[in-house]
Amino acid sequence: QVQLVESGGGLVQAGGSLRLSCAASGRSFSGYSRGWFRQAPGKEREFVAAISWSGGSTFYVDSVKGRFAISRDNDKNTVYLQMNSLKPEDTAVYYCAAAPYGVSPNAGTYLYWGQGTQVTVSS
Repeated sequence: QVQLVESGGGLVQAGGSLRLSCAASGRSFSGYSRGWFRQAPGKEREFVAAISWSGGSTFYVDSVKGRFAISRDNDKNTVYLQMNSLKPEDTAVYYCAAAPYGVSPNAGTYLYWGQGTQVTVSS
């Protein structure tokens, strides 16, 4: 059974930081890219960040560039999202995902998804 288990969400004040983690299990993820998406109430799910298996390629949605950083530990099948200088508009449920293709902002390319973790940023 494939599982992606997220952790690290919570409540933080504007300007603060959080680090999200997502551990994948149940199959080999060798060669898989990893991504983070988020969904705020009343809005569609949007792409946040993605990283290739080797770590050689990353990209981010414009709104988080310079504030968020994606990384991974292949030995642990874990992807991270370091979030700094958080803003109230970052409040959302954050989802991690895995895809057998190169890095992509398209949700349809990701085959496996986590359950989501809530991030709330207060002003």
